[in-house]
Amino acid sequence: MDNSSCSPILIAGLGNPGQAYRHNRHNVGFMVVDRLAYRLGCVFSRLESKALLSKADYKGKRILIAKPRTYMNLSGLAVSALLRYYRVPLENFLVVYDDIDLPLGTLRLRPEGGSGGQKGVASIIEQLGTEEFPRLRVGIDPPPGSMQASDYVLQDFSSSEADNINPVLDRAVDAILVFIVKGLESAMNKFNPVLIE
Repeated sequence: MDNSSCSPILIAGLGNPGQAYRHNRHNVGFMVVDRLAYRLGCVFSRLESKALLSKADYKGKRILIAKPRTYMNLSGLAVSALLRYYRVPLENFLVVYDDIDLPLGTLRLRPEGGSGGQKGVASIIEQLGTEEFPRLRVGIDPPPGSMQASDYVLQDFSSSEADNINPVLDRAVDAILVFIVKGLESAMNKFNPVLIE
């Protein structure tokens, strides 16, 4: 029997803890998993392995939802500890994070890949020793003009961006639920944009 079918599923959203960062572009991963927890009727009630953790059951699957408390660039410490403790195989792990290389609101699911300069993902890759884990990237647009990416991602969404990102959070949750029930390939087929050459 495939061990992954009876193991829990870990969904980790990346961001920075603290009220000051709550509405930053860099915290869209937190925003997605907050909405996922709300949809599943669970709350982040415990601190475990340097992460806020919520647990839920969905269609016969055990779900762990995590928000690392380590700040973005050390996200791998919390994620790797949770994966080890709960014995979650990498195919049952999904990390959700912001991507400045994608247009605002674009979702892109992938089975593996580099960090693309995203420091939280770089930390996870470093801690796990592999790039082969599923991820859901949420586009936040590239920085305008000559603005540094590090400054841009720590700004809050503008009011018009916040209006646009709201339905995207719901779509991202829909994609995660498909991943949970049907797997990554089904989620990719349904939610990745069709690229026309």
